[in-house]
Amino acid sequence: MLLGVRPVAAATKFVTANPSCGGLCYGPLRCKLLTNCGEIARDAIMKAVIRNIAFVHSVAIGVYLVAIGPVAAQSRSSIEFNESAFTFAIKLIKEGQVVADGKGAWTKHRPSVDEENEFIRLHGFAQYAKWHLGIDRRFPENSKRRYKFPYGDFKNVHRCGLLAAEARARQYGYAEIGNAAEELHRSIKQPN
Repeated sequence: MLLGVRPVAAATKFVTANPSCGGLCYGPLRCKLLTNCGEIARDAIMKAVIRNIAFVHSVAIGVYLVAIGPVAAQSRSSIEFNESAFTFAIKLIKEGQVVADGKGAWTKHRPSVDEENEFIRLHGFAQYAKWHLGIDRRFPENSKRRYKFPYGDFKNVHRCGLLAAEARARQYGYAEIGNAAEELHRSIKQPN
């Protein structure tokens, strides 16, 4: 007889009815293994449910990305570089109408809504456009929403405004606007 192997007749004496296993058990060790069957099945079902939910969410995300892709491309392509604003900014920098402030100061130096409205009332949208490096062609010319990437306070070019315009332009993929803001920023003498 092999070591650890019992004859068939001897194994049958361990067969007992055990309701916790759902039937017959073949010895104490085997009975313990069979009592985990319910837990194993429950774990397998939960894993399958989780995989199905993950698949459904992946499909939903894919559909969402496909749906918004053309919209994002349309809005990105509708914003154009405002060359006249760039030329105007170069002129102001050469004339010394510059505030060489620090990074992050744009939130304090940026014109308020009231200041923008007053400037438009006095000078019109054509002059307002010169203070923005981007133009969004989806909006009418007499709308503030048309003009993007401001860089000054209607008197001076602000270094912090150019840094903010450059960062936002690069963040949203407007390379030409970002490059223009960087070039204007480089032309300003750094504060000592």
